[in-house]
Amino acid sequence: MPLSLAANPTMPLRHLSQLFLLAAIWGASFLFLRVAVPTLGPVWLIAGRIGFAALFLGAVAALLRQGLPLGEWRHFLVLGLLNTALPFLAYGFAARQLNASLMSILNATAPIWGAIIMASLQRRLPARSVMLGLLLGMLGVAVLVGFDRVSSQPGAAWAIGACLGATLCYGLASSYAKLKASHLAPFKSAHGSMWGATLLVLPLLTVSSPAASPTPLVWGAVLALAILCTGVAYLLYFRLVRDIGAASTLTVTFLIPIFGVLWGALLLGEHIGSNTLAGGLIILLGTALVTGFNPLARLRAAQPS
Repeated sequence: MPLSLAANPTMPLRHLSQLFLLAAIWGASFLFLRVAVPTLGPVWLIAGRIGFAALFLGAVAALLRQGLPLGEWRHFLVLGLLNTALPFLAYGFAARQLNASLMSILNATAPIWGAIIMASLQRRLPARSVMLGLLLGMLGVAVLVGFDRVSSQPGAAWAIGACLGATLCYGLASSYAKLKASHLAPFKSAHGSMWGATLLVLPLLTVSSPAASPTPLVWGAVLALAILCTGVAYLLYFRLVRDIGAASTLTVTFLIPIFGVLWGALLLGEHIGSNTLAGGLIILLGTALVTGFNPLARLRAAQPS
């Protein structure tokens, strides 16, 4: 959805470091997907990720003495479906074909989908800058996948479509949360929707099976996805929302691809081509226009007068 960051042009170093930490954690999630999905497959991997994350958030809720409002179960199911179950499964499916770099960059299209959905619901055209951002986002995706050697492999088109479907789900979830579930406290929404996603994914285990027995490395990747990339990341995210506001926190969208590409290159030996850099920059520029993020204005505002 369109955002404006003008209300908070400067950011303390402590919050900036937390923002980079959050981006590093979420960028690593694509690395862990690539490590574990060949053994477990997308269904068992994501069921483990969501289930362990729900248990972790449940333990945190118990420590904080924050119960769940069970009367909101419909919202938890909808948010669990759109914000967790479907996108996580889509990325699990895509991880069998695509590298971490490509998935992390495609993930940055989520705000673009959000803008399209909100414009459709409000039945009005977006501002010109937003329209330009949408066009640049589509161009960036075309450059990224059209000139990538990975995208020419069999089944890659379906995997790319799954990533874009995942970000579409994120856009739908953010719109639903804003229009229908804005009364829910952020932590309770995250906690409840994680249990909702768990209930939705568990039946799929009966129609799928792991390709092999998981090794300690695979178990480590699952636990890292569940506890670090989901549980801890959600807690850090909502703490930043409380401290610096939702709009500034969502600048993490621009940082995740940097870490996704970095971890993929350093730890998985993934190739970074010119199309990766060009497509990624175009997508991030389009996302900046859609969200109203102006880094030059933030730098000017941060300079002493």
